[in-house]
Amino acid sequence: MTDKNLPDGALRLDLAFPYRVYRPGNRTSECLFLLHGSGVDETTLLQLAREIAPRAVLVAVRGRIAQDDGFRWFARITPTRFDQQSIRAETDAFAGFVTDAAARHELDLSSTTFLGYSNGANLVSSLMLLHPGLVERAALLRPMPVLDDVPATDLAKAKVLIIAGATDLVYAPFAPVLVTLLSRHGAEVDARIVASGHEFGDTDAAIVRQWLAASTVQG
Repeated sequence: MTDKNLPDGALRLDLAFPYRVYRPGNRTSECLFLLHGSGVDETTLLQLAREIAPRAVLVAVRGRIAQDDGFRWFARITPTRFDQQSIRAETDAFAGFVTDAAARHELDLSSTTFLGYSNGANLVSSLMLLHPGLVERAALLRPMPVLDDVPATDLAKAKVLIIAGATDLVYAPFAPVLVTLLSRHGAEVDARIVASGHEFGDTDAAIVRQWLAASTVQG
């Protein structure tokens, strides 16, 4: 069996990052790229994504940096400081992956939302800043800014949802900094706070679902 004909949801190794593609029988043109948090794998956001967009094609991607029994997206120095060379190298590689995956699986990036959690959300924000135009919609759960040097970037076509946890004492204080950073580069940012810590749940799913519905109507 060739990789192209693998069963729905099978692990694929034909591109730069390991990934799985899920195509619902009643799917629409909508697509979600899923970027997990640190120390886990690509399957951890599937339930959340299905609550958000049950008819969307899901592309669940695995980070390439090993951590504990799972994976992450780039190397860290401390919980809030990160290896800048690793960020840029992995972000560049992921940009190529997105383009290749879209071509191989006939995905419309204009109908695609990048759903990232924690370390995965930080990779998405870096992707937006380093490769402007690739991401038009992003939902970032529990993110923080990670780039030390941000290039001049036009994000006027990007819509971003940022959800911080009210009791996420380590990362929530950084969320307003990311809101300001993306807004200053032209992105349309919707910032929310939910009554939780660093974990995500049904409230996040409801907020993202409503935000996506509104952003789709607005075009």
